[in-house]
Amino acid sequence: MKKMLLILALAMFSFANAQKGTILVGGNIGYTSSNRDFLTSNEKYRDFGLSPKVGYQFHDNWTVGGEFSIGSSRTEIEGKMTGKANNFKAGAFLRYSVPLTETFSVFADLGAGFQNQKRTVTSVDAENEFKGDGFYTAITPALFINMKKGFGLNFSIGGIGYQTWSFDNEGQKNKEFNFNFGKTVNIGISKNF
Repeated sequence: MKKMLLILALAMFSFANAQKGTILVGGNIGYTSSNRDFLTSNEKYRDFGLSPKVGYQFHDNWTVGGEFSIGSSRTEIEGKMTGKANNFKAGAFLRYSVPLTETFSVFADLGAGFQNQKRTVTSVDAENEFKGDGFYTAITPALFINMKKGFGLNFSIGGIGYQTWSFDNEGQKNKEFNFNFGKTVNIGISKNF
């Protein structure tokens, strides 16, 4: 039994050291679509997002890098309103990883940065445009599955986040706290070089 534990410990240690000094490239891509029927109208919502990141693993368990995200969404309420939004985020992240086995690891990303949004709302009688800037920070725990040769799949089910917005038109300022564990599912891919 002691030999088995020693072999397991050495295997985990060698796996963790194999990643030190590598470049991590990864990200998520997402699409959301929903249709809702109301008594007098139909609402359609479409959202697309792309979130790549690049980092350097400077320690067995630590990675630091940059991240950005672009997204576009469209909301349409039949005969009443159309809304379009374009989003952009750019920032940095710090990742702490813990290998569980040669195949599985868990990690948590702490990300923070700048965000920008341009939104256009068109109704039957008017069109309004809103531009806003702000900051974001988020902690996202995830599961990593090693697919061999440096490739891996990342799975997360939400996290904790805080963001601020300041819009131009009427000086509107928003602050949001998000706790969305179990409300979202993200699947991403990564590669260590």
